[in-house]
Amino acid sequence: QPQLVESGGDSVQAGGSLRLSCAISKYVASDYQMGWFRQAPGNEREGVATIDPDGTTTYVNSVKGRFTISKDNSKNILYLQMNNLKPEDTAMYYCAAGLSGWLLERPETNTWGQGTQVTVSS
Repeated sequence: QPQLVESGGDSVQAGGSLRLSCAISKYVASDYQMGWFRQAPGNEREGVATIDPDGTTTYVNSVKGRFTISKDNSKNILYLQMNNLKPEDTAMYYCAAGLSGWLLERPETNTWGQGTQVTVSS
């Protein structure tokens, strides 16, 4: 049974918005750091946004002011609200859970979802 299941990916035009969701299994520790990564064809996987158990968030510079990561602890769902989308945001987006401080530095230790595709056309 998958522990992280993403949804919400779609094809949109530049300037549009999407909200990605990640359903988190009860088997994923509640004190894990959560995050969204993305990978475009030919590119390395990139950490997009993270959220700590205390709600502290971080963003890669290219999405600051456009993307918002949040977590609904009552529903155990992680979100990524993406506004003003650009063609360069086109990628497969992955939800990930990991030990605090390790999510970005030790991605090989993370729990991963299967990914959801976001395509932004100009």
